[in-house]
Amino acid sequence: MNQNNNQISIKRAQEKVDNWIKEYGVRYFDNLTNLGVLMEEVGELSRVMTRLHGEQSFKKSDQSYNLADEMADILFVLICLANQNNINLEEAFKENLKKKTNRDSQRHKENKKLT
Repeated sequence: MNQNNNQISIKRAQEKVDNWIKEYGVRYFDNLTNLGVLMEEVGELSRVMTRLHGEQSFKKSDQSYNLADEMADILFVLICLANQNNINLEEAFKENLKKKTNRDSQRHKENKKLT
C-alpha cells in the first residue's frame, strides 16, 4: 500500500478480502451464492444510478444512499469470486485492457454517434 495517498493495488485488495474472510467471514460462500450476492449488489447500484441520473425519483427509503459504498460492495464480492476461482484480477485486468485496446483502438474514435 502506498502510504502517501492510501492507494491499494488490486493484488493487495485480493489479499485483504481473503484475510477478512478468514478472520470474520468463517469461509467463502460458494460460487453460486456469491454470484447471487453480486447480482443483488449490482441491483442496488442500479437503483441508485437510475434515480440519480434517470427519470425515477427516490423513494423515502432510498434517499440515504452512498454511491461509493454500493460500488465497493460490488468490488468486494467480485474479489471474493476471483479469490475462490484462483484468478489474479490484476493480471486479468491488464490482459483485458490489452484486448480492448487491440480490438477497439479506432472503433470508438470512428463512431459518429460518439462525436
